[in-house]
Amino acid sequence: MKKSEILTFGKSIIHNELIEIQQLKENLHDNFASVVELIYDCKGKIVVVGVGKNAPIAQKMVATLNSTGTVAQFLHAGEAMHGDIGLVKSTDVCLVLSKSGNTTEIKSVLPALKEMSQTTVAICGNAASFLAINCDYFLNTTIQKEAGPENLAPTSSTTVQLVLCDAIAMSVKKLKNFTTTDFGKFHPGGMLGKQLLLRVQDMIDTSQKPQVDINAPIKEVIQSLSSGRFGITVVKDKNKICGVVTDGDLRRMLEKYSDLKDILAKDIATFNPKTIHQATLASKALQLINEYKIGQLI
Repeated sequence: MKKSEILTFGKSIIHNELIEIQQLKENLHDNFASVVELIYDCKGKIVVVGVGKNAPIAQKMVATLNSTGTVAQFLHAGEAMHGDIGLVKSTDVCLVLSKSGNTTEIKSVLPALKEMSQTTVAICGNAASFLAINCDYFLNTTIQKEAGPENLAPTSSTTVQLVLCDAIAMSVKKLKNFTTTDFGKFHPGGMLGKQLLLRVQDMIDTSQKPQVDINAPIKEVIQSLSSGRFGITVVKDKNKICGVVTDGDLRRMLEKYSDLKDILAKDIATFNPKTIHQATLASKALQLINEYKIGQLI
């Protein structure tokens, strides 16, 4: 195939999957809202069951729910019949993913899931299937055909399930009024968590606080600048911050004055420096540093 043909084929796959997603939108009815409310009200956890190509979709749903404040756990339909079903409790809600709804594993595990859990929900592409008929709720992920050649490899079917699971998770998140701060708490190690949680006080080196009195002699100012290793020292007047002296101020002083012995901190300080409260988000501090084109915030 030529590059142009490959590109055209790739676009056709995306186009075909978009058609199925659009149909999914039309297939959503009151059951969707009921399932969202069910998950929101759940006193236990959400168990998401999958097998085959549906298993990774189920795992992704679990990850999305956990990261947005809803406790969830993945259960492989095959392993469930060999002891793993023990994780299901009477307060749990089970979401069962399947394209056909008639696989051996699904038929085998569903009766036990219904007995052990609070409620079962079928996320299935076959309204007449064993799964759809026997679950308490049915969400329709029917597709006309898979996007790939010969209508064989799961493509559109798994995409539609993924989109529906995202719609469920985000709707539950909205009901919970889950904020950006909440989201940060569940992602403390990532960049997003740092942006939402890391504060100025978390970055302060409390052992280094270079500062001088407003009437300090130049020698003391230079010593403070050197000891702090920040290229800046705070100037205080009656124990209140009133200014700063930087390496730049020191260089300008050397250019301006020939006799340095009588120079005091107040003679070369920059007054009204940019300051920030220690409880402010570190991301805000960085924003101010960039906005004012400065090297330090006090």
